[in-house]
Amino acid sequence: MKSNCRVYIVVFALAFPGLLLTGCNFDDKSSNSAAAQSAPAGDAPAGRGPRISGSPPTSTTAGVSYTFRPVATDPDGLKLTFSIENQPAWTVFDAATGVLSGTPGVASVGTYPRISISVSNGAKSAVLAPFSIGVAQPGTVAQPGTAVTVSWTSPVMNTNGTAVTDLAGYHIYYGSTSTQLNQVVDVEGADVTKFVLGNIAAGTWYFAVAAYNREKVESNLSAVVPIAI
Repeated sequence: MKSNCRVYIVVFALAFPGLLLTGCNFDDKSSNSAAAQSAPAGDAPAGRGPRISGSPPTSTTAGVSYTFRPVATDPDGLKLTFSIENQPAWTVFDAATGVLSGTPGVASVGTYPRISISVSNGAKSAVLAPFSIGVAQPGTVAQPGTAVTVSWTSPVMNTNGTAVTDLAGYHIYYGSTSTQLNQVVDVEGADVTKFVLGNIAAGTWYFAVAAYNREKVESNLSAVVPIAI
């Protein structure tokens, strides 16, 4: 088995106090209301901003269409716009949706590195980790990307000692440095405890997991775990 086909497994435990859902009392919205009243209308509150996630395909073949659409959200519901750097000439980019698409020709065979898609709400922005797209000659088989399986243990108790009853899902954060986990994958479902990330490029990547409830209140991050791919 070639090294770029290996499956790496990262396991996180979300069953101890440092990783339980924060907010202490999910029924108490007074602190959130006060923060909303003090924030200027139309501005993103301090410490909040858009999030962007997605695993773009890293290969295609000349004559075969390519499409990637990132997932972006804003906690305050502000309008989002997308931008791109190092866009391949054979692609079209939609600034309203972040969709990158196109069909490369034979003349476009090669590798297109350091493609970076970002999203902004007008005040803050988030950036997807740079990626490459390899365009192969027709008749050749593209090499599969490396897969990382992330698994965790669901939290059962809130930080105030009450049982978790409204768990809604998890966020998997990862990036090329331990301080910039700038990719996030939203995993919906309280019963889900494993997720496979595909097409992870070679290098050292850092992973962490957080849980969130139905009101989108998020727990603290788990410990950040490095994986060399």
